[in-house]
Amino acid sequence: MTTPAALDASPAVSRFRAGGVIPAHPLALTSDRRLDERRQRALGRYQIESGALGLAVAVHSTQFAIHDSHQHLLEPVLTLTADVAREYPAENPLLVAGITGPIRQAVREAELAASLGYDLVLLSPYGVGEASEDDLIERAAAVATVLPVIGFYLQPAVGGTRLSRSFWERLAALPNVVGIKIAPFDRYATLDVIQGVARSDRADEVALYTGNDDHIVMDLLTSFPAQTSGGETTQMEIVGGLLGQWAVWVGGAVETLALARRAKQGDGEALESLLRINPALTDANGVIFDAANGFAGCIPGIHEILRRQGLLENLVFLDEGEGLSPGQAEEIDRIWAAYPHLRDDEFIAENLDRWLA
Repeated sequence: MTTPAALDASPAVSRFRAGGVIPAHPLALTSDRRLDERRQRALGRYQIESGALGLAVAVHSTQFAIHDSHQHLLEPVLTLTADVAREYPAENPLLVAGITGPIRQAVREAELAASLGYDLVLLSPYGVGEASEDDLIERAAAVATVLPVIGFYLQPAVGGTRLSRSFWERLAALPNVVGIKIAPFDRYATLDVIQGVARSDRADEVALYTGNDDHIVMDLLTSFPAQTSGGETTQMEIVGGLLGQWAVWVGGAVETLALARRAKQGDGEALESLLRINPALTDANGVIFDAANGFAGCIPGIHEILRRQGLLENLVFLDEGEGLSPGQAEEIDRIWAAYPHLRDDEFIAENLDRWLA
């Protein structure tokens, strides 16, 4: 088996640490809930050609139920997406596989991802029951012997749990943990991750990515002061995003990250642009993710945007009871009209037939 040190030194990990846009990958289903391979491929082509650094597959936005063995979907979706990525040798998209479940399932899924050519895994706390922080650290260490691990602070509304600052320090100390997706949708919890990583001896080796879809712009803009284990002050940066919100309007996400990098270098015009984008994007995300209803319509909201743009043709999910919340479609109408500058309709219209071919 490849050693953790060798995994940690891979070119893919170096590219990940440099930062970028990694959209969460939705799941395209036919009306009878079978994998719609044609539209699934189109989604991958769209995200890659929009400038994404990589694709995150089998994550929350792909629907966690994909990991249920009776669905028989995990391997086909991972395989199809890897095939699409290979269509783009020049871009060489990073492939991130979402991993769930207790330790044996998580290791088995990581081994599947490795066999299909995936570069990293996003290790979700979903499906671990009442696992303690010690259990989660043991699980991460086991998975890290298979592929480099991105830790995941998942918000409680969609299956996560509160985790301590010391947990993030311990997780960051593991030799093949290469990043953390910070997605608690909570400022205090976000700081727990940043402060915990800063106190580890591997802060320079663990890339921080925002998953706070409600706070994207400011996470990318902010330099976070933190204390090292030796008591020194350091500045921690969030270098990119791995986001459900970035499953849609991907070109705008790439531009947002570019603006944030310029703004941090003192570009005043870039900063002004971001300060205009910030409230619009937060408002749009609140609607798409259905914050008003406890995020019940989060995945349907993503799908509705993609359906309106032609990439998906329906609102069909693994859970037959899942759908837009009451009033969510009308709110999507509102943000659709209010923020045309966030959308990438023209780009999709110009390329959709080719992506679907």
